[in-house]
Amino acid sequence: MDLYEYQARDLFEQYGVPVLAGIVADTPEEARAAAEKLGGVVVVKAQVKTGGRGKAGGVKVATTPDDAAAAARSILGLDIKGHIVKRVMVAAGARIAQEFYFSVLLDRANRSYLSLTSVEGGMEIEVLAVERPEALARIEVDPIIGITHDKARDIAVAAKFPSELVDRVADVFVKLYDVYKSEDATLVEVNPLILSEDGDIIALDGKVSLDENAAFRHPNHVQFEDAAAADPLEAKAKALDLNYVKLDGEVGIIGNGAGLVMSTLDVVAYAGERHGGVKPANFLDIGGGASATVMANGLSIVLGDPQVKSVFVNVFGGITACDAVANGIVGALAELGASANKPLVVRLDGNSVAEGRRILREAAHPLVSLADDMDQGADTAARLANAA
Repeated sequence: MDLYEYQARDLFEQYGVPVLAGIVADTPEEARAAAEKLGGVVVVKAQVKTGGRGKAGGVKVATTPDDAAAAARSILGLDIKGHIVKRVMVAAGARIAQEFYFSVLLDRANRSYLSLTSVEGGMEIEVLAVERPEALARIEVDPIIGITHDKARDIAVAAKFPSELVDRVADVFVKLYDVYKSEDATLVEVNPLILSEDGDIIALDGKVSLDENAAFRHPNHVQFEDAAAADPLEAKAKALDLNYVKLDGEVGIIGNGAGLVMSTLDVVAYAGERHGGVKPANFLDIGGGASATVMANGLSIVLGDPQVKSVFVNVFGGITACDAVANGIVGALAELGASANKPLVVRLDGNSVAEGRRILREAAHPLVSLADDMDQGADTAARLANAA
């Protein structure tokens, strides 16, 4: 789960990371009131979960409360890379002497943590990594030890911070790592981390991504969820404890096991190239138990997407045998009734596959067709979606 900047700011403040005052506003009038409360020069910043806000006109400096209201008026409703701005943060201004960059993230390839740090902050880190890779210090962080003060000093030295700033930024690095570890984050990024003209080190902007797999340890993380921005089908799937991600396609996908579902997406995409360019409509992993209730829940999610024209159910019977899966499909169709109104292509393989196929053949549901293998199933589902 990605946080908005104002949420990251509040989280940083809880861990003692130096930040500037900031007040969220949903209307120009609220932005004016926030600017009056903060006093002086403020910055009105679009709150969207994407980069490039400044280039898109989503960050404006305001010298008066009226200017802040005008800035908010021009930013609210702005489309930034497909994200519509519905909220701004009015932040206290800062006189910047230098801009730096710091992040700690999950390095999946090396099964470790990684710190990326540079004395050249303010620009997109992807651009810096390509254009001036020598300016970016990449330091592995042992997950067991973490970022101690000594490790933080090593990071600062490797990033070529001036000697007089090494200890000061190291203190901030340690606190930012505390956020990362304590909140079960996969990314904590500050760009820029600044040295103000008054000599203060301040996290001027923050980005935090939380690991939703650790949500059971953090009941307070529910406060960060943006229910208004959530896709209704994804929200429904989450409530039903299903692993679902909506995509922009026409063939609904249901499978058991993330690896199988991912490969199914690829095969359907390839098949779609032969049938009008149709694409997978979703990722849906129903897990190991394919009971009638689980299958009904999965089908109700997939069929609830108006873009879906056909459904490909691709299941490998393991712990849950194919006959149980077949009974689940038959039961799900009976449970859904008239709402199950799109063709289903079913491919079963693995434990008790012959019995599973027999059950589906004898059920003879008019919407269900059987496929001998994954390629045939994907091709049939793509063809049906294209013909719909």
